[in-house]
Amino acid sequence: MNTVSTIENKLILKSFIVDFKQLTKVGLSLSVVFSSVAGYLLAAETVNVWIILQLAIGGYLMVGASNAFNQVIEKDTDALMKRTKNRPLPTGRMKVSTALTIAILFTITGIAILYAINPKSALFGAVSIFLYTSVYTPLKSVTPLSVFVGAIPGAIPFMLGWVAATNHFGIEAGFLFMIQFFWQFPHFWAIGWLGYEEYKKAGFNMLPMGKKDNGAIKQIIFYTVIMIVVSVAPVLKVTGQFYIYPITAILIAFLGFSMLYYAIRLYKTHANLDARKLMLASVFYITFVQIIYVVDKFLH
Repeated sequence: MNTVSTIENKLILKSFIVDFKQLTKVGLSLSVVFSSVAGYLLAAETVNVWIILQLAIGGYLMVGASNAFNQVIEKDTDALMKRTKNRPLPTGRMKVSTALTIAILFTITGIAILYAINPKSALFGAVSIFLYTSVYTPLKSVTPLSVFVGAIPGAIPFMLGWVAATNHFGIEAGFLFMIQFFWQFPHFWAIGWLGYEEYKKAGFNMLPMGKKDNGAIKQIIFYTVIMIVVSVAPVLKVTGQFYIYPITAILIAFLGFSMLYYAIRLYKTHANLDARKLMLASVFYITFVQIIYVVDKFLH
C-alpha cells in the first residue's frame, strides 16, 4: 500500500512541477534572465557573481509572476485556443487560488530581491509586472495597440541589467531598452500572423489594425528597419559609455538584414512558413546581438 501511495505522490508532484513550469513559462523567464545578465555584463566594471545571482532569481520571479497573473486573467480565453487550452488553469489541473498564491509570492519575493540590488531595479521590476498584468493583458481584447504597451515590460530586462550594475538610468540603459522595445514588434507580429485565426477566436487583436494584410507586414518591415538602426547606433559613440566597434556594427546589421529578408518575403508570399522563419530569425537576432555586445565590451 505504501509503495502505491509513494508512486501516486511522485506522480502528483511531477504533474505539479510540469503545471508550475507552464504557469510561470520557464522558457520565456529564462530568456529574460539571459537578457538581464547580458545588460549587467555590458555595464559592470567588475563582475559581481552575487549580484548576477540576485538579478537572475529576481528577474525570473518577476516574469514568472507576470505570466501567472496573465493566465489567471485569461483562463477562459485560453480554453478557446488550441495553443493554450491545455494550460493548468483551463484544464482545471490547478486551482485559480493556487496560481494567484504563486503569482503574489513571486511578485513580493522578486521585487524584494531586486530591491536588495538597488531600489531602481525594484522599481523597474514592479513597473514591468504592473504594465504586463494590469494594462497589456486587459487591452489585448480591446485594441491592437496592446502590443505597444506589452513591448514596454518586454523591453525592461536588458535595461534592468544595466541599472542593476550602475544604479543609474541614463542614455545607455535607454538605448538597451529601445533595442529590445523595437525588436518586439516584428517578433510578436510574426507570432500574431501565425496565430491570427486562433487569436481572433479568443477575441484578441494581435496584428496592427487587427488585420492579416500587407498593411501589417509594412509595419513589420518599418519596425525591423528602426530596430537595425537603433542596434548599430552605438558605433557612432552617441550612447555614452555604451559603444561598439565598426566590425561589431556590421555583424549586427547583417543579423538585422536576415530578419528584414524574411519580413520582405512575407510581404510577397503571405505564407505562414515565412512568418515562422521571421519569428525564428527574431529569436536568433536578440540572443546573438546581446552576446555580440558583451563580447565587444570585453574587447575594449
